[in-house]
Amino acid sequence: MNHASSAAASAYALTSAEEVTAVRQILDAEGLLSEETRFAYLGLLDPPRGREENKADRRFRVFLHDVSGAAPKDVTVSVTNGCVVSAVDLDTSATGELPVLEEEFEVVEQILATDERWREALRDRNLDLNKVRVAPLSAGAFEYPEEKGRRILRGLAFYQDFPEDSAWAHPIDGLVAYVDVVNKTVDHVLDFGAVPVPAEHGNYTDPELTGPLRETQKPISITQPEGPSFGVSGGNHVEWEKWSFDVGFDVREGVVLHNIAFQDGDRKRSIIKRASIAEMVVPYGDPNPVRSWQNYFDTGEYLVGQYANSLELGCDCLGEITYLSPVIADGFGNPREIRNGVCMHEEDCSILAKHSDLWTGINYTRRNRRMVVSFFTTIGNYDYGFYWYLYLDGTIEFEAKATGVVFTSAYPGKGYPYASELAPGLGAPYHQHLFGARLDMALDGFTNRVEEEDTVRVPMGEGNERGNAFTRRRTVLKAESEAVREADNSKGRTWVVSNPNSKNRLGEPVAYKLHPEGQPLLLADPDSSIARRAAFTTKDLWVTRYAEEERYPTGDFVNQHAGGAGLPAYVAQDRGLDGEDIVLWHSFGLTHYPRPEDWPIMPVDTVGFKLRPDGFFDRSPVLDVPADRSSEEGGHCHS
Repeated sequence: MNHASSAAASAYALTSAEEVTAVRQILDAEGLLSEETRFAYLGLLDPPRGREENKADRRFRVFLHDVSGAAPKDVTVSVTNGCVVSAVDLDTSATGELPVLEEEFEVVEQILATDERWREALRDRNLDLNKVRVAPLSAGAFEYPEEKGRRILRGLAFYQDFPEDSAWAHPIDGLVAYVDVVNKTVDHVLDFGAVPVPAEHGNYTDPELTGPLRETQKPISITQPEGPSFGVSGGNHVEWEKWSFDVGFDVREGVVLHNIAFQDGDRKRSIIKRASIAEMVVPYGDPNPVRSWQNYFDTGEYLVGQYANSLELGCDCLGEITYLSPVIADGFGNPREIRNGVCMHEEDCSILAKHSDLWTGINYTRRNRRMVVSFFTTIGNYDYGFYWYLYLDGTIEFEAKATGVVFTSAYPGKGYPYASELAPGLGAPYHQHLFGARLDMALDGFTNRVEEEDTVRVPMGEGNERGNAFTRRRTVLKAESEAVREADNSKGRTWVVSNPNSKNRLGEPVAYKLHPEGQPLLLADPDSSIARRAAFTTKDLWVTRYAEEERYPTGDFVNQHAGGAGLPAYVAQDRGLDGEDIVLWHSFGLTHYPRPEDWPIMPVDTVGFKLRPDGFFDRSPVLDVPADRSSEEGGHCHS
């Protein structure tokens, strides 16, 4: 078997179709594949610290599921060396289940269609079985002993009157089923009584709803006649202005940015080794027994990367666009390309710096621009955009965009405290969209520390006679047990990452500051199942010592896991952090009380965070940004 081309790939090159095929061939040669085997995950592992050059071993991690019920396997394969490095049988009653397979989506509806209890419930509601769509939903709140070690999905039903009809407008409430997708059996059909199915359609392209389309919009044309200011080499290495980074793509996390660095004079200075959104969960807040279990880990259970959209110019991306088409594995281990799955472009971003000086007469204006790396994914009813922004001044920002169709229910009646009414009889449970960023920091190297910074009001008195003083307080987070923190907007709380071994010209450690948005995190009870499984969402910041195997805030196998894996287990080691190789885990999100304006399709809502240089540079890093060229109208910016 010849893997020479894979061996020559750089450590951070995108996975190729040849490598996916090679992984499958190696597993097959080792007798690890059969007709019943499915690939629940295949992803490139990061090279170990200090072995990042081209000669690095290209290792892939694979989760193998057996549809006949045999023990799943967690396998590491070296494509470079053409061998299986390790293969571990999993006891899913202890570890949790592998991610949900795409083929299991259809299985739930098919199994229920043959179950007499389900059919009877639909007959009682005078509903045509052939028009019933079943949402295949992860097990959510996991606290049923009889389900341990078994792959369970739950089904909620919706009515689709005709093929183009939005089924989300017609929830069949009062009914839920628990399905074993391996044994293809129905554990429970819970029927709490028929509820009127909302009748009004939600077909958001129907002229009945849209009315005459607007004719007032004039074209907006974004052009770069000389092409973009960034370049791409090696397939995924990007150089833009003074930034450099490698764009990766993982079927679980989606876009991953590696080796983020900034050219400062004659030095190429590292900032972040690896940045990703390593988990995302959507917990629902309606205690109705039909859906009190609802919460979906869209990253760990469904793998957001595999549902990345193929993006279209003029629709998803506007301007001078460079696309990447990542390759992933399908359920049978064959390569599948996501055409134009990642969009890269630069865009104008208003004013960078401006001053009109009365003494010198200098009128100074510089325009800002940013580099954008993004992808969009569709997980059932919701669509999410993941956008990384790099700015001229060294700022790094992440923004999540939530849109799509809200998950619906029947509305119990006016004043119901756990759902909104969107249309007559149509409800939408309150819920949250909570994200977990993993930021493997590397400010001028791997000897980093984190300090918590709070604003401090100084009491009026001696030394502050007029009461105008205020200051700030920084507290070093010395160990993992001290570095589990909450945001506090009333104190302007931020977190400062610095390198005590690298000083700026003022003798201070170089630093970046994490600015959280400080929106509410998990609102479920601290003793709830979801609080145990999604513990990362209970705090805004966790800091850990770097360990190669600690990749996800919920642990490796969140599906049907009872809880306690991931960050709670990592920080229980209570490793020292001051001047060490550290990882920041930042949790943030949206709390969604759906509005009538969110129906029948939801305008984008956004949430995110910023990392801004704070003494990382000796002075403003944008002094060399030129004035904008003369516009077509003949205007110009003075210098």
